[in-house]
Amino acid sequence: MLKSALEKVINEDMADIWSILSADEKRLVTDNLQIHTFKKNQLIYAEGDEPEFLWCLFKGKVKKTKEGVGGRVQILRLIRPVQYFGYRAYFAGEPYVSSASAFEPSILGAIPLSIVRNLIQSNINLAWFFIHELSRNLGGSDTKIVNLTQKHIRGRLAEALIVLADNYGYEDDNCTLKIYMAREDLANLSNMTTSNAIRTLSTFVNEHLLIVDGRRIKILNEAQLRKISKFG
Repeated sequence: MLKSALEKVINEDMADIWSILSADEKRLVTDNLQIHTFKKNQLIYAEGDEPEFLWCLFKGKVKKTKEGVGGRVQILRLIRPVQYFGYRAYFAGEPYVSSASAFEPSILGAIPLSIVRNLIQSNINLAWFFIHELSRNLGGSDTKIVNLTQKHIRGRLAEALIVLADNYGYEDDNCTLKIYMAREDLANLSNMTTSNAIRTLSTFVNEHLLIVDGRRIKILNEAQLRKISKFG
């Protein structure tokens, strides 16, 4: 019963990898996949840890962060179902240079990276899958560096809100973000102080771009936010 449920999870949530594996490779993944549940804000791995697993987010939300000067935290990337993470450091032969934690109660799958390495060595399509993933992430990181260093704070916050909308979507009303972030997290995502994030958020409210109710953010004018994000 447990094995059939596990195979269902793999077939539905890991379909992109599953489709390029042979029957024996699928059996190897099934036999070695571990399912983990994490509470809100629970650490998945920490900066400096040795990489052990390829992580796949099945349900929930995950953030990758890095501590900077003075202990200030920067959110590097938001993970949504179904995305893979935690493997770059292993391929680079180094410890993790960032941390990952659950944004909300989450369910993740973990496959030992030693198993992944063996699969890659015998399956060129799987190798190309990870090359593609790494290349996309690198391109996204390059773009984010430019945006965070050159855009005005209005552009950075607008971009952060658009990223949240694109990653997690809206509630049934089609305007309330399906993620509830503290002001500090918004600031860490936008590379600004919490006070600047609060002030800029209030400006957007006054301009009738948003409605803010605690951590709930309702986007009233997505087109204008995208324009602010684009031109900074």
